[in-house]
Amino acid sequence: MEKQEVLKAIKEIREKSPKKKFSQAVDLIINLQNLDLKKPEHKMDISLQLPFFRGRKPKICAFVDAQLGTQAKKLCDTIVLKEDFAKWQNNKKEQKKLANNNDIFISQVELISQVAAIFGKVLGSRGKMPNPKAGCVVPGAANLEPIINRLQNTVRLQTKNELIIKLAVGKETMKDEELADNILSAYNTLLSKLPQEKNNIRFTAIKLTMGPICKIGDAFKKEK
Repeated sequence: MEKQEVLKAIKEIREKSPKKKFSQAVDLIINLQNLDLKKPEHKMDISLQLPFFRGRKPKICAFVDAQLGTQAKKLCDTIVLKEDFAKWQNNKKEQKKLANNNDIFISQVELISQVAAIFGKVLGSRGKMPNPKAGCVVPGAANLEPIINRLQNTVRLQTKNELIIKLAVGKETMKDEELADNILSAYNTLLSKLPQEKNNIRFTAIKLTMGPICKIGDAFKKEK
């Protein structure tokens, strides 16, 4: 996929999408093919940091003890202290609220087994368990600030039950070049992990929140 193709598609969604009073998200949609999601090696679950800020900070929840509690209170949107775990043990209603109100969960490494035992069923079903591959499981002596800063622009390329990956790569207020670089970063990272690379991609498209889908490559062909 060439950058010029991506820029043409960005131009098209700007022209064809209805104008709104809010800044719409730019969504990247990648339809996959020739994969069997029953095979572990065909399941995609990749975290990467995009080159440009997406325009929206995710809400971050931390499971910590007193060692990281002070830092977490300053940097995270929600914290759950180890001393309060017992209150959450059988409270699935509050656990669901916690899961719905936060985008990313981090855990102190010393607590991850307890987090899995108490919160795993609710967070796991939503794909929100603290992910070591994404740097969401941290040591008790960690400096949280650079970790939180990195997570604020980290996205997850994940197949769940369908051969499709969808994620927000930015806002319409961003420059076309920045959006294109974010799109290419996500696309190329996924491509490198697919067993058959381009043969596993049916099509790639972008859209604004309230706008129509534009397949990348189609707009380029029309211009030609």
